[in-house]
Amino acid sequence: MASSRILPLPSPLKQHTRQRIEVNGIVQGVGFRPFIHRLATTLGLTGFVANNSGGVKIEVQGDAMALATFIDLLAKQAPTNALITELALSNIPTTNESGFFIILSDASGPVTTLIAPDLCTCDACLQELFDPQNRRYHYPFINCTFCGPRFTIIRDIPYDRPNTSMAAFPMCPLCQAEYDDQSDRRFHAQPNACPVCGPQIMLCQQDTTPVTKDVFSVAALLLEGGKILAIKGLGGFHLAVDAGNDEAVHRLRQRKGRAEKPFAIMIPDLVTARELCLLTPAAEIFLASPQRPILLAPKNSPNRISPAVAPGVDDFGLMLPYTPLHSLLFHSFGRPLVMTSANLSEEPLCIDNQEAISRLANIADAFLLHNRDIVCRADDSVATMHQGKPRLLRRSRGQSPTPIMLEENGPQILAIGAELKNAICLLKERNAFLSQHLGDLKNLSAFSFFKETIQHFLTIFQAEPELVAHDLHPEYLSTRWAVNESNLPTLAVQHHHAHLAACLAENQQHGPAIGIILDGTGLGTDGTIWGGEILIGDFTTCERFAFLEPMPLPGGEAAIHEPWRTAVGYLAEVYIDEMPALEFLTPHDWQPVAEISKRGIRSPKTSSCGRLFDAVAAMAGGQQTIAYEGQAAIEFMYAAGELTDYGYEVELQDTAKGKVMIITQLLKQIVTDIQAGASLKTISQRFHRALVTLLTLAAREAARHSGIKVVALSGGVFANHLLASSLYETLSAEGFTVLSHSLLPPGDGCIALGQAMIGRSYVQGDL
Repeated sequence: MASSRILPLPSPLKQHTRQRIEVNGIVQGVGFRPFIHRLATTLGLTGFVANNSGGVKIEVQGDAMALATFIDLLAKQAPTNALITELALSNIPTTNESGFFIILSDASGPVTTLIAPDLCTCDACLQELFDPQNRRYHYPFINCTFCGPRFTIIRDIPYDRPNTSMAAFPMCPLCQAEYDDQSDRRFHAQPNACPVCGPQIMLCQQDTTPVTKDVFSVAALLLEGGKILAIKGLGGFHLAVDAGNDEAVHRLRQRKGRAEKPFAIMIPDLVTARELCLLTPAAEIFLASPQRPILLAPKNSPNRISPAVAPGVDDFGLMLPYTPLHSLLFHSFGRPLVMTSANLSEEPLCIDNQEAISRLANIADAFLLHNRDIVCRADDSVATMHQGKPRLLRRSRGQSPTPIMLEENGPQILAIGAELKNAICLLKERNAFLSQHLGDLKNLSAFSFFKETIQHFLTIFQAEPELVAHDLHPEYLSTRWAVNESNLPTLAVQHHHAHLAACLAENQQHGPAIGIILDGTGLGTDGTIWGGEILIGDFTTCERFAFLEPMPLPGGEAAIHEPWRTAVGYLAEVYIDEMPALEFLTPHDWQPVAEISKRGIRSPKTSSCGRLFDAVAAMAGGQQTIAYEGQAAIEFMYAAGELTDYGYEVELQDTAKGKVMIITQLLKQIVTDIQAGASLKTISQRFHRALVTLLTLAAREAARHSGIKVVALSGGVFANHLLASSLYETLSAEGFTVLSHSLLPPGDGCIALGQAMIGRSYVQGDL
C-alpha cells in the first residue's frame, strides 16, 4: 500500500459501536469489497460495504476490539492491487441488524475514487485456463476480481459493468451466479464472462473464411511459416512475428516502416527471459509484476533472437504474457515473439477491428480478432533498472491512470504536456492523474487521440479544472488546443521549469532545488532553444543559473535527423578559419552546411545536450543519420560499455547571461583524440566522464550560490543509464540529495505533471 492517510475518530470508541469508513484510492475492480466482506464476517461484525463515486463506503458494527482489529487489518491486508490513499472514520448510531452484506453501488456524489490499471492474468485464472475440466478451459477472456482489463474498458465511474465495454455481453446464469456470490473469486468482477456469454475470438486471413475453431493452432502455424500476425490485445493491436526468424523480422521492418528501432520481445516465461538476458532478482520481480512492462535488460550472447530485432543496442526489451490470449498463443507457439505496436511509425495504436484491417492491410498477413471493444488505447509501458530499482521510460498500460500522490490538496488543474512523447495530467485533490503515453502530436491521428483522452479524463474523473497549463512554445499543437479550444484560462510554462517541477512533485518535494535538465529541445524564456540547463527553482520561481555553450543547428530540424549536420555546425563554430580533417566529413557535402552555420542562416543556436550527444557521436564515427529519435546518442552510449576515470578537461565560465558550460574546448580535445585514432568506445567513455564532471562542477557552483544541496535530474537525456547512474553517484558522493524519476519517464512524458504543479501554484496566487 502506498502513501495513505487515516483520519482519526472524533471520539473514543464505546464497547459496542458502529462506524462509517470512507475508503478512497484504487479500491474498485481489485477485489476490495469481497475482502471487506470476508474480514468483517471473520471478526463477527455486521453492516455493509458498497462502491460509490468516492471509492468504497463501509458501515460496520460490533465489539470495540473487533472493530479496532478490522481497521488495522483493512489497512495492512488489503488486496495486492489495491491502493488506499485515505481512510475517513466516523462514529454513527448503532442499528438492529444481522450479517454483513455487499450492497449495490451508489453513483451519486462527486467522483473521487481512483481507477485500477489493467492487470495481467492471475495464477488462479491461469490454472483454470489450462484445466480441461474447467468450463473456461482455453477461454481467452478468463478473468476474475484480481486480474484482467480495467482502464482500457471503462467508460465512466463507478466501475460497474454497465459503464464498461462488457455491457454488450449479458452474463449467462452460471456467470451471474458467480458474480452474485459474495464468497466467489468472481464476485462483482465486472469483465466476468465465459465461452457461452462472453467475447469471442476469430482468426482472419485475407480472402479466406474466418477461423473460429483451433484458432491458436492455426495462428502458430502462420507464425512458424514466417507470417506477420496482427493481434488485438488489451489496449490495442500488436504485430507479432517469430523473433528467431530473420527473414520475417526484416519483412516486418520493411512493411511497418521501422528500419532500425529495436522491437520488443514477448517471451513465454522467466526461464526464457533468463536465457536471453542478464536479470537481477529485482528485475525479475518487476518483469513478472501484475503491470507486465517491457523491461530493457542486457542481452546474453549467444542467443536465438534474430540480429534484426534490436540492432545497435546491448539490451533486449522483454515482456511476459499479460492476457489469457497471449498465454494460449504461447501454448501453441512456445518461442519468443516480436510484439510491437500495430501501427505505422508515429501513428496511434489501432483499437477497432475494421480500423485494424484497413490500416494494417499492407502489413499483417492475418488478424487475431475479438469482439470486446477497447475504450482507451494504451501502449505497453517501458522500463529499465536504475540504481537497482525500476525506472519507467514510457508510462502506459498497467501504470496509467494510477495517480502520483501529492503532499497537498489544491485547485483542479489540467496540464497538456508538450509536442513529443505527450501525456496529459489532471490534478484533483491530492492526486495527479497522468494519462497513458499519447505519442507525438505532429501526427494528426495522435492529436485526435490527445483530444479524446482529455475528454475521457474529464468525464471519468468528473473534473472541472480552473486552468489549462501548457508549454511555452506557441506552435505546439497542444498549446494551440489550450489557447483556442479549451475555453479555460491558460498558463504558458517554460519547458525545463516543468521538468524540474515534475521531478520535485514525483518525489513529494516542494523545493527549491537545483535542476539539471538535459534534453533535446525546449523553447527558453529568451526565445532560443534550450536543452542543457542548470536551473534553481520550485513550483513558483525558476532561475537559469548555467547552461551548455550554445552551438548552431544548421538547417534546424534537418540537423536533428542527420547528426552529421549538427557535427558540422558545432565544428564550424569551434574552427572558424579551417575545418579539421575528420573522416566522417568525407562522404558528405559539408561545405554549404558549414557556410550557413558560420553566417547564421537557418542555424538557430541551442544549448541542447541531446544535440551535443548527436554531434560528438557523428564526428567520432557513430550514426550519421538516424532512423528513430535519439538513435545516434543511444548507440553512442552503448559503445562506451562503462566509464573510465579519465575524461576530457572541462570549463565553466561567467558571462552576462549566467555561467556557461564550455563546449569549445571539449570539442577540440575530442577532435585531437579522433585524429590520433581513438576508437568510438574511447571517445564515448571520455565524453561521458567529462559531461559528468562538468555537470557536477556546475551543480557545485549552484549550491555555493544558493545554499541548496538538493539536485533534481530530469529530461530525455537521462534515459541514458550510463550518464544517469554516474552523475547520481558522483553528486551523492559530494553530499547532494539527488532526486530523479522512477514513477514517470525522465523525458517529456513527465512534464505535464510539472506544468500542472506550476499551474496550481499560479491559481493559488504563489506566482
